[in-house]
Amino acid sequence: MHPDTLKYNEQQEPSDKAICDLLAETIDHYLPEADNKVWHAHPVWFLDGNPIVGYKKLKHCVRLLFWSGQSFEEEGLQKEGSFKAAEARYTAVEQVNVENLERWLGKARDIQWDYKNIAKRKGRLERLK
Repeated sequence: MHPDTLKYNEQQEPSDKAICDLLAETIDHYLPEADNKVWHAHPVWFLDGNPIVGYKKLKHCVRLLFWSGQSFEEEGLQKEGSFKAAEARYTAVEQVNVENLERWLGKARDIQWDYKNIAKRKGRLERLK
């Protein structure tokens, strides 16, 4: 895990830090091949330069975001934005269902839209996997 991710988590309130720590540890464990960095001020994991999953502290929750999450066809993930992203929001660490998270991370590896080249394609997404 990137030191900036650890620093990000340390800056959170204790209840939010617990959520961030659980998310980071689980993501790192199930996507060991992913590169992690703080991107746009929050932790994100990338496969081949393509953003896959990340989380961010919002005003009243921690948001877990899967860039290709709408294609997972999973309950528990809500549509986010106008592309293919989906999210889950947490206000307590007990709300994080690790079994669901592990399944979503497997799908994040197997189902990807090409966000890395979205600017080159003038906002058009193409499916990678």
